[in-house]
This record gives sequence, structure tokens and C-alpha cells, in this order.
Amino acid sequence: MVSCAALRDSTRCNGAMGVKICVTDVWKTFPTPQGPLPVLEALDFTVAEGEFVALVGPSGCGKTTLLHILAGFDRPDRGAVRIDDRPIQGPRRQGIYVFQRGAVFPWLTVEQNMTLVLSDLPPAERQRLAAEYLALAGLQGFERSYPHQLSGGMLQRVELARALVTRPEILYLDEPLGALDALTRLRMRMELRRLLTHEHCTAVMVTHDVEEALDLADRVLVFSPRPATIRGSLLVPFPHPRPLRHRSMLELKRQILRALGVEDTEGDTAGGPSADLTLSTPAKWRQSLEPHAAGTRLRA
Repeated sequence: MVSCAALRDSTRCNGAMGVKICVTDVWKTFPTPQGPLPVLEALDFTVAEGEFVALVGPSGCGKTTLLHILAGFDRPDRGAVRIDDRPIQGPRRQGIYVFQRGAVFPWLTVEQNMTLVLSDLPPAERQRLAAEYLALAGLQGFERSYPHQLSGGMLQRVELARALVTRPEILYLDEPLGALDALTRLRMRMELRRLLTHEHCTAVMVTHDVEEALDLADRVLVFSPRPATIRGSLLVPFPHPRPLRHRSMLELKRQILRALGVEDTEGDTAGGPSADLTLSTPAKWRQSLEPHAAGTRLRA
């Protein structure tokens, strides 16, 4: 088994050295009236400091369970999760969890929702930071509005601004755009990319949208059906803004969909040959698989 220390020397993200999150041989089973339900099996991966990693897999495969374990809300039955080379003991102030449907308090104004998470700071500093991050999220003029007075996209921007104002080291994003309509989701994807570019924090995001994962993430982990194992780890080397209609990006999307057992745009199904992430891409964009999957292919 590869140690966290060894992976620290081999993991790079945009030239930066250092592992922020190290997951080693993680297993998880839930008890049910019908007997044990295996959810996660033998997960091994790392997340570099400052890296954005997307978790993609079939619905119900265990991605959110894994995110809960990473955030310290749950514990694995076996294996370990370490942050900054220290075992997780529970939720940390340095890590913020953003839910799909948000968690703003409806009886508080936008500004009050922001300052509530800064209660350990002097009042003047709270007001300054709230104003700074609401401006960053494009919410100037809505400080005294209540959540019911905002659109879905604006509410999600409040949620993201409130998460970022605490200046977290890690953001755990559980389908943060999943409850939005298609147009608002596209706009918020651009907003999320802009906000995270400004903050440079580490992020792990659960999503069912392969294009969203390829657009936002530095790396995409592809999971099997439950019990979840990691089928592959795909590096996405394109700079932002990403050319989503470039033939290489379309090929990456097609191969991930095939690995997930989804029919591609040409009518091909996962029943064909195994998807190989090193094929059909120009040499300058050729992909590599991370340590746990080194030398393997994404298989449908």
C-alpha cells in the first residue's frame, strides 16, 4: 500500500507540491433490516493542496457518503482519512460543507447570514468581510433582503459567499448547483469558477453532471456503482475558461459517460470496447491516471 508520505512526493496540482487530503483503504457499510449494505470499498486517493477534484458516479453509489467522511461527519469502518497528515477526528472549522439546497437561515437577512458565521470577529471586521464577499458574489444592494426575496441563483451565491467568507482551507460541495434550472446552473457554474479562482482553496465536489465536472475540476474521479470503487482518475489539463466543444474535451466526456454505462452522442453504449483515456487526444493534451489507477484504463 502506498503511504501518504510517499504520495505527497508524487502528487502535484498546477505545479504546487503537497497533499491536503489523503484517503487510504476506506471502506463503509450501513446496517439495514436485510443485512449489511456495502457502500464504499478500498478507496485510495489524494487531493493536492489547492486542487479542485470532482466525484462522478452513478446515483446512490456512495459519493455523498464519501464526502461526509472527508468532512468528518461520518467515520469509515476501515481505513483512514488524513488532512494535512493528521487523522480526522470530526468536522473542522477549516472545512466548510455546501449543501445542494443550501442552508441559509430564512429569518435572517443576507447580511445577517454572512455575519453570523463571523461571530468570533469584532463587529467592524464582520461588516467589512460581509460587504467584501457579497460584492465578490455580485450581491451588492441585497444586503438587507431576506432569502424568500431572492432567486434560486442569488440564494446559491449567498451560500457560496457565506462559505468563502470564513476563508476555509477546504470546500466540500455536495451538488451545489443541482437544484437550479439549466440556465441558472450554467451561470452559477461560471460564478463558482470565478469565486474559487479568487480564493485558491482546495475543493471536493459531488456532481452527476460530467460536463460540469470537466468544466470546473482539475481532476475527475470516476466511481463504479455501489459498492463504490474508483474506476479512474482523470486529469483535465485545459486552462480556464475551458473549451468544452473542443474535440479533446468532447472525447473525454464521451469516455467518462461510457465508463458510467451511459450512451454517448453517437449512440455508442458502454457495451463496446473499454474507454481508454489515452486514446484519441492530441499528444499535448494526453491524460494520465493517478497513483491508485496507474497503468489502468477507465472501464465501462
